[in-house]
Amino acid sequence: MTTIRVFGAAAVRTHTDPTRLRELLTQGLISIALGTLDAPARISAHGEHGLVGAMPGYVPGMGMAAKLVTVFPGNHQRGLPSHQGVVALFDSETGSIKALLDAATVTAIRTAHNAAVAADLLARPDATSLCVLGSGVQGREHLRAFAELRSWTSIRVASRNIEHARQMVQEFPGCIVVENFDDAVAASDVVCCCTDSQAPIFRSESIQPGTHVSSVGRGAELPAGLVTAQAEVRVFVEWPGAVTSAPPAGAVELQHLSSQGSMSGEVTLIGDVLLERKDGRTGPGVITVFKSTGHAAQDLAVAVVAMENVDDAVPAIEI
Repeated sequence: MTTIRVFGAAAVRTHTDPTRLRELLTQGLISIALGTLDAPARISAHGEHGLVGAMPGYVPGMGMAAKLVTVFPGNHQRGLPSHQGVVALFDSETGSIKALLDAATVTAIRTAHNAAVAADLLARPDATSLCVLGSGVQGREHLRAFAELRSWTSIRVASRNIEHARQMVQEFPGCIVVENFDDAVAASDVVCCCTDSQAPIFRSESIQPGTHVSSVGRGAELPAGLVTAQAEVRVFVEWPGAVTSAPPAGAVELQHLSSQGSMSGEVTLIGDVLLERKDGRTGPGVITVFKSTGHAAQDLAVAVVAMENVDDAVPAIEI
């Protein structure tokens, strides 16, 4: 018999320590840069209304996990989450399954905290104004994750659904709603793009020198001017496949930066910056852009942290 712990959405959240999670996310980013993990690009099968994807991964010293997830954008109109599925954590010595975790919550938490790790590394030390573009799951999760990075003097939220934005900021004292994306961006040192938009959500000229921009959307939410070769902009990713793999594994906005299956010199791995093998921010006026596509190492990190904090409140089943 194998005992499996089952973490529902609430259990994933209450058993995931943010500080420890960021430690393991950092370890995963470094492992990507070193090439010591094994995590193939996600695969997906597309149906009429959405897709089902699979993301397995192994990180030495952390373990082995796989995520099976569906992405159905139209679920917002049904009152259902767009991302649903399960993350399975395995014993890397025996292959026995150890835990099942709600994939939607895992994805939300790891995506936001991974963006926070990148922002902590790349944003100006004196950056004090934050804006979050999008009022869905990721917008809310980014507000939670980024609140722990530093003391923000201002936090702006903008959304295509202004009522959703007004409802969301009620959960976060001190946040204000800005109706225009470009206005929110122009007044912020750190910009978090958290939408499902298939087109740019602001003008590149709205970004001020020295801004850090984070994007986690699957569509082309970044303007082309932020991801073209220019001295004052530097682009960073989690893994080479963000550039070299076709969407949905790779980033829509970065496909032009691939050369014969390789990542161009215009893009830098976050792990290489953490290892001090590559430069991060090279000056106070440089715009840093972190484009996140997600990685199996991040799902594994949440599963490991949750299991480290497991208690009797988490149901156990035997198979």
